[in-house]
Amino acid sequence: QVQFVESGGDLVQPGGSLALSCTASGSIQLNYAKAWFRQAPGKSRELVAAMPDGHRTIYSDSVKGRFTISRDNAKDTLDLQMNSLRPEDTAVYYCNTFPLNNSPWGQGTQVTVTV
Repeated sequence: QVQFVESGGDLVQPGGSLALSCTASGSIQLNYAKAWFRQAPGKSRELVAAMPDGHRTIYSDSVKGRFTISRDNAKDTLDLQMNSLRPEDTAVYYCNTFPLNNSPWGQGTQVTVTV
């Protein structure tokens, strides 16, 4: 069974940057993880960015221009570079397929943006 493992979350001040990384262990398919999601306390999980095929990218309006999704084919990781972080970016960040296909969610990685 595929298991998503996210890493890179941390505590950072507003305006700071973080780089998240995701691997999909147990998958025989390359590039299995295709999107980043996040869930803030008391809110539903939402799509942050996706790379559904090739070089096409999709971003939520709230992160457009600040976040960049990319793939490291050598490592088979899905990465998320987050710049100009804001307190409202505070959430647990997850990766998964896109579109979702009932693959189980990983533990996520906590991103906290605070002074």
